[in-house]
Amino acid sequence: MKQKKVCDSYAEQVQILTQANLNGYSRLFGGQLMEWIDIVAAVVARRHSERNVTTAVVDMLEFKKPAYANDTIIIKGKVTYAGRTSMEVKVETFVEELSGERTLINTAYLVMVALDENDRPTEVPKLLIETEDEKSEYEAALLRKERRMICSK
Repeated sequence: MKQKKVCDSYAEQVQILTQANLNGYSRLFGGQLMEWIDIVAAVVARRHSERNVTTAVVDMLEFKKPAYANDTIIIKGKVTYAGRTSMEVKVETFVEELSGERTLINTAYLVMVALDENDRPTEVPKLLIETEDEKSEYEAALLRKERRMICSK
């Protein structure tokens, strides 16, 4: 099976917040953001594996700052690790000012599993690491994987 680069499966989604996306405090509803994050992670994992996928784990979901009505939201996803049948996807969410300046408001790590025609886990391409940043992300993903294994026992 051919290796794939991180850039091969990168995905980005853009939203402008409307009243429908806000909670009672006029901020972005966390559940709405979680839905968008899951969609971006699925697109990334589908591109990497060339398969349908399912979400196995939301490892971390850290809300750093709020977003408000009429904010432009940028959601970026990339593969940080690929195992035998699973992939870890890092999804970062930013508020983009009219000037183009971006502020990170959320980071999430999700584990996605590739599925075959019978909805059974199936092998995925290995991840080809090209940069120091990708190497750091990969090594951090290995530590998170190890922690998940210990916690699930």
